[in-house]
Amino acid sequence: MTDYGHELLFGSFLTPSADCPADVLALAQLSEQLGLDLVTVQDHPYQARFLETWTLLSVIAGQTSTVRVVPNVTNLPLRPPAVLARAAASLDLLSGGRVELGIGAGAFWDAIVAMGGPRRTPGESVEALAEAITVLRALWAPGANGSGSTAGTTSSAGRAPAPSRRTTSGSGSAPASRACSG
Repeated sequence: MTDYGHELLFGSFLTPSADCPADVLALAQLSEQLGLDLVTVQDHPYQARFLETWTLLSVIAGQTSTVRVVPNVTNLPLRPPAVLARAAASLDLLSGGRVELGIGAGAFWDAIVAMGGPRRTPGESVEALAEAITVLRALWAPGANGSGSTAGTTSSAGRAPAPSRRTTSGSGSAPASRACSG
């Protein structure tokens, strides 16, 4: 098998059904008990029968201790990159470095537009994705504000960068522990 320079991970892809939230959480906990590496959740904010992805990932992270949580994939047209960077970095810090980030350029344009998002052509979607990756990496750059953490600090642009473990995959991560004051 080809070695792409990173470990092979295994995980579950959960349907975030709002009809059965307890079942979704039970499946996430079972994924961890079975030794899977990841619990992933699709991100379709316009889908009324689904739980909101970042809220669900936060609850999953709070009810597990080892699995990494991943949006599969984040709906970029409805998630501004700077806000997404802050959300992912915050959850990563709060979960002890267990957040991975997948980003999607968009699909289901009628639903995206109905939620207030832009309608993009395929070319515009790719350009927006490239721009978003640039924004995420800039906000997560080590030393962007001298702290390497989002905790109580902001960059000169007024946004907090996340520590970066694997910027090639668009993932941010923080050390599991660090001294805090106050």
